Amino acid sequence: QVQLVESGGGLVQVGGSLRLSCEASGTIVGRNVMGWYRQAPGKQRELVADITSGGKTIYADSVKGRFTISRDSAKNAVSLQMNGLKPDDTAVYYCRFCNSADYTDSWGQGTQVTVSS
Repeated sequence: QVQLVESGGGLVQVGGSLRLSCEASGTIVGRNVMGWYRQAPGKQRELVADITSGGKTIYADSVKGRFTISRDSAKNAVSLQMNGLKPDDTAVYYCRFCNSADYTDSWGQGTQVTVSS
């Protein structure tokens, strides 16, 4: 079982920056993928970005060039640096851990990001 603790988020003006962090604890063995998803009111949860334990990254088209995901494998931690924030980025952001061996998921509790215009 993997537990995730998120930090960061908050209220920021258009064009501003925020940094989200997530640290995993528990039984972590082998390859995995950590990432960030978001869910806005009335919308489905969507991938923002993720990164494998080998460092391969994937970004949603809507955040490419503005957001950067990184991880500290020694700490089983992942961060999301968000620059050039837009009102459409407003959502609850969730950290996800996926075990590559059996594809089991763990999710964080979510952190609110609000971009005001």
